[in-house]
Amino acid sequence: MKAQVLHHYDPALTAPVWVTEETVPDPRIVKSNDVIVRIGGAGVCRTDLHIIEGIWRPHTDPTGTGLLPLIMGHENAGWVEEVGAEVEGFRKGDPVIVHPKVTGGTCIACRRGHDMHGDGKFPGLDSNGGYAEALLTSSRNLIALPRTLAPRDVAPYADAGLTAYRAAKKAAQQLLPDQAAVVIGAGGLGHIGIQVLRAMCAARIIVVDISDTSLALAAEHGADHLVKADGGEVEAVLALTGGKGAEAVIDFVGEKGTTKKGLDMTRAAGSYYVVGYGEDIRVPTVDMVITEKNIIGNLVGTWAELTELMALADRGLVELATKHYRLSEANQALRDLHHGKIRGRAVLVP
Repeated sequence: MKAQVLHHYDPALTAPVWVTEETVPDPRIVKSNDVIVRIGGAGVCRTDLHIIEGIWRPHTDPTGTGLLPLIMGHENAGWVEEVGAEVEGFRKGDPVIVHPKVTGGTCIACRRGHDMHGDGKFPGLDSNGGYAEALLTSSRNLIALPRTLAPRDVAPYADAGLTAYRAAKKAAQQLLPDQAAVVIGAGGLGHIGIQVLRAMCAARIIVVDISDTSLALAAEHGADHLVKADGGEVEAVLALTGGKGAEAVIDFVGEKGTTKKGLDMTRAAGSYYVVGYGEDIRVPTVDMVITEKNIIGNLVGTWAELTELMALADRGLVELATKHYRLSEANQALRDLHHGKIRGRAVLVP
């Protein structure tokens, strides 16, 4: 099969080519619960750029010799192509979306429903993923797609959508109608998070972004207030919240100074949900004690939460802005993402 393969890290993201198209062996069934999915869409995520940079290296490739070459792609949807002997409920041709973490299901984290913390592989990060024509996964990772949803249009829900859903769901469960939520970054994840907040709670939604295009996208999807990230965004948010800050701040950027600004926008006893990453959070401990603010990390989401998100999408309560690229255009898609040229999410279509 054809695949786009990463051979070298590029910390500065200046190389002319990051992945190369190659013919690689087709995946094959090994375990009785294995499933091969014919890829209909593979999302292009900022995490893929961080993999290229080497940010994930200490976690997935500490020696620098064991991981590469790697087929990236952890946001995948398609059609069942082949199933193992013990797989039930799925047959060839079924449209599916794939939960990104492959686990055995018997560790304590899995049994408690926390799939993303279970023991196992994370295809696209520590093993071969979906920048290819086919993907090997497990039957317990599959969620059947309703006929209203096409694989190429929903693939980014498998990570970007699921991560945004998990963070927004946490916030929505705490937010009251007279309170405020700030969303920092209205791009690929943020525009999903805005819709989830709108569907699940009645709080006012304030969106902060540096891009007029992203702010326009936020307005389309239910933002109550738009704030341009021009250096005065903290003051603008404080003005909109009576000088106190918001009860919830969801930071889909997590770098270039947003962590400090996000905490500064968070009301005392409020919660700052960090989703994007790339810099350190630095805050005096005395400030945390005095303000009782919460800092909450968010790593993708559970299998059950992906089913919940698909239910919202099926009902038209969440829509995904996508731009499609051919598999052969993977470098262009990654470069467009790096330079902020994508409205919503990029998807590779074999």
